Amino acid sequence: MQFRQDPTGLFISAVGFPLILKAMTRQLSLLETRVLGTLYEKQHTVPDSYPLTLNALVSGCNQKTSRSPVMEVTEAEVQAALDSLKSANFVMETSGSRVARYSHNVERVLQVPSQSAAILTVLMLRGPQTAGELRINTDRLHRFADISAVEGYLHELAARPVGALVEELPRAPGARETRWTHLLSGPPAAAADNNSAFAQPDDLIAEAAALTERLAQMEAELADLRRTVGDLRRRLVKTGSV
Repeated sequence: MQFRQDPTGLFISAVGFPLILKAMTRQLSLLETRVLGTLYEKQHTVPDSYPLTLNALVSGCNQKTSRSPVMEVTEAEVQAALDSLKSANFVMETSGSRVARYSHNVERVLQVPSQSAAILTVLMLRGPQTAGELRINTDRLHRFADISAVEGYLHELAARPVGALVEELPRAPGARETRWTHLLSGPPAAAADNNSAFAQPDDLIAEAAALTERLAQMEAELADLRRTVGDLRRRLVKTGSV
């Protein structure tokens, strides 16, 4: 079969179908998914600034809101991620201006509609979500009529013949709904290993637990001190020293 390369860098077969090779031959890192998600998000939320400059993209990746985990990456790290994504056709660089600008190619590379791209974007930026959370958090990217519409696209993404892009996670103890995660970084366990350079949730949870335990210990010590002071005061009152 003969192939040609279109202006976006994708290889197109003689019958017009994109050949998705490079993009899905490896798992994406946390930073690469953060870059992709940020590009897609900003295309819809700040269209006048899109395509994005490197500086704007770094700011978007390091946002403190609507991001989980929160990251603090450098321009060099984002540029390396961009170069890697460009080689996989996920990102395009616009030339001709004073500064380079970058745009995404998510829908064409993954061959998904805008509704599915919006869901994947939120999962890339915010981590695992319930269908209800996705309906709320995709509102600026695509307005779903109801939760069942979100669930329909989730199940469609999970059942793709060429490979699932999302997975439904086991219901957490005490949770009313299940959460969904994207698979662009591999299965959940592999994704956690792949993301460890930027985020270590287990370490953070352990640190939070240790701080909670230390706070409880300090509160108990303070209570003991108050009782001791109270006992001493009562003794002094009885002896007439106060």
